[in-house]
Amino acid sequence: MRRIFPTLATLATLTIASHAQAPNLALMKYACGPANRMFATLSPTSRFTDTTAGFDLIASPEISGNSCTSDEPFFFSVAIPEGNYRVTVILGGPQASVTTVRAEGRRLMLEKIPTAPNASLTRSFDTNVRYPEIASNPDNRVKLKDREQGILNWDHKLTLEFNGEHPSVRSISIEPIPNEPTIYLAGDSTVVDQYYEPWAAWGQMLPRFFLPGVVIANHAESGETTRSFVTEKRLDKIMSTIKSGDYLFIQFAHNDMKPGAVSLDDYKRLLADYIAQTRAKGATPVLVTSMNRRTFDDSGHITNSFGGYPDAMREVAAQQKVALIDLNAMSKTLFETLGPEGSIKAFMHYPANAYANQPKAIDDDTHFNSYGAYELARCIVHGIRESNLPIVKFLDPTVPDFNPAHPDSQPDFHLPATPILIKSDPTKVGQT
Repeated sequence: MRRIFPTLATLATLTIASHAQAPNLALMKYACGPANRMFATLSPTSRFTDTTAGFDLIASPEISGNSCTSDEPFFFSVAIPEGNYRVTVILGGPQASVTTVRAEGRRLMLEKIPTAPNASLTRSFDTNVRYPEIASNPDNRVKLKDREQGILNWDHKLTLEFNGEHPSVRSISIEPIPNEPTIYLAGDSTVVDQYYEPWAAWGQMLPRFFLPGVVIANHAESGETTRSFVTEKRLDKIMSTIKSGDYLFIQFAHNDMKPGAVSLDDYKRLLADYIAQTRAKGATPVLVTSMNRRTFDDSGHITNSFGGYPDAMREVAAQQKVALIDLNAMSKTLFETLGPEGSIKAFMHYPANAYANQPKAIDDDTHFNSYGAYELARCIVHGIRESNLPIVKFLDPTVPDFNPAHPDSQPDFHLPATPILIKSDPTKVGQT
């Protein structure tokens, strides 16, 4: 029988710790089954509380020998201070497994790591934990939308998801890394850590393509413009933590170009201000043109639905001598290669009841599923290489460079779905 999971937003509201106590950072080591004095022991009864690390949100895995293992996904959480962390996991269990690891709001960290029966593999990744408070001031906060309340991206804990075919983990170690370079992302729903299946965006796929040594901090949010990102204090939040050697990737236009939103002149002025603030912190700004919508003409070519906004960003990049990742151009090549029919499988097109609690069909030519988001993230990685940014040294060398004219095979693409039910009105989940 298929397991029906409650919404993660509901569960997170029950378990969130608004003033969680900071753990002893020297003891953030957890092992399944018998442990030594250096590790805290995890068992099925180890459940997360405001002051205790443990399994969270849904059922605990079983303990088999020295492995936490299950034939269903499971989550682990620990109350933790805001900042960057290196997570080291030893994967593997008594049977063959293929484990995918995500952090926080479905950020892809490790993709389908296979282990043989009774074997183990050690993998590390770096991730970011953020609070709504700015500079730890409870009276100065990011203005969160209703849909952001009580979700993993803004709580006071780190949550890891173990998913796949018999997901299995032997130990979890968490280490603060305060001086590591950080790539901050500012953008809208095509960049954000999309919270509900089957929506996805390129920002939550990007960590998978990096080795430890650099952190992705995705501050993008649905519905944002270059102006609202400022008025909701999201840019202030980034500027309160960004430091010399960091990066700020900036992608806006989907909402700026809407009638009465942000004029082209204001768009260019605001981009210039983002650039100036970033440089004042000793960090590097990178402009990213917005990917195209799925708008084909009769000859099978993508039409421009953004007016002058992509060219305006290109103009600002040239004037300010800022690195530009032309995702608009790359996505045109990508979508035209997939074609009018094939590209449907990269966007949010699903019949009614394809997912639980989805009574309406979804026909969305703006937002992406995991396949589309993954391919766009590969475009971003290609753009990093083309721009020869210093962070290229942190890219995973096992992943070859990407050509948007030769996308990954969609029928061969698969990521295990996070056990999160979509909202009852699916038209209101992936809003730009």
